[in-house]
Amino acid sequence: MTTETNVLNPHKWVAAYADYLYMYAIVRINDEDLAKDLVQETFLAALEKVNRFEGKSTERTWLTAILKNKIIDVYRKKSSGLAIASANRAAQEQDEFFEEDNGHWKAEYAPHPIAAMDEQDPLLKKELNSILQKCLQKLPALWNAVFIMKHIDDAPTENICTELHVTQANFWVIIHRAKVNLRACIQKNWN
Repeated sequence: MTTETNVLNPHKWVAAYADYLYMYAIVRINDEDLAKDLVQETFLAALEKVNRFEGKSTERTWLTAILKNKIIDVYRKKSSGLAIASANRAAQEQDEFFEEDNGHWKAEYAPHPIAAMDEQDPLLKKELNSILQKCLQKLPALWNAVFIMKHIDDAPTENICTELHVTQANFWVIIHRAKVNLRACIQKNWN
């Protein structure tokens, strides 16, 4: 029985993977220039690490893993020093929106239902995605990073806490506040 190993072909990386890697980055970073830079940095880092490629994954998977690490570095840089301040501010604001004894919404802050959307309508999906991206940009950098890693990348909580240097208690406060802010922003901007 022979096992086939994947072989790298750096000469074809740009043509084969640049668009995919760019789309991966732009969804997580939402900055065209930075996304392009990260893809270029990914290719350069991969060239430097060619001899470490073991062939256990495809080129695309390997390049995506390198890009993912570069994106996490961006999240760290954007959020360094903000973790404690953001979590403390979020905890204080949480008292403003929720009943202390049961954690339910205070009546004046309870969210309004969002209008139903025909899931088959691509224009509505595109409009909602555009609003979501704008709302994500308004979040503090740390909140944005935590939300994207949790709900777009589906990363485990422990990994997010380790990568972004936040405690689990801070993580849950941050994720909650990000959701509250996103919902409010979407409600304000969705017709």
